[in-house]
Amino acid sequence: MANPSGIGSGMGGTTTSGMGAGTSGTTSSSSTVATDETDELIASNKVEGTAVYNRQGERLGTVYNFMVGKRSGQVAYAVMSFGGFLGMGESYHPLPWNALTYDTNQGGYVVDLDKDRLSNAPSYGAGEDPFASDPGYGRRVQDYWGS
Repeated sequence: MANPSGIGSGMGGTTTSGMGAGTSGTTSSSSTVATDETDELIASNKVEGTAVYNRQGERLGTVYNFMVGKRSGQVAYAVMSFGGFLGMGESYHPLPWNALTYDTNQGGYVVDLDKDRLSNAPSYGAGEDPFASDPGYGRRVQDYWGS
């Protein structure tokens, strides 16, 4: 996925959603820098693949990755993979990062939306890069999510 510069700062803002889900605190043997997870931080590779549910407990998909502003350092949005089977027919939906809340009971992120709202949201398929090919895509994502 290319630079999400079309998103701008409207979807920015870091939350602690999902941060501190566990307390393993794994650290590097040569320093005290956390490499896995602490009370307040979690490594990006542990977020990727985490389930996303709606408020009714239905599994909507998983966090495919998330995009970080190059200059701000803040997570702008999470890309959720939705649908498909064995990676085929899967679609990807950018969701504002602050729309996701980690639920320890679910063991995943919860968003306040249903499958219809998600299926109508801006999305793209595998191998596509709408942020690079369509200058208005980022604005449509912002407008859809009201951010």
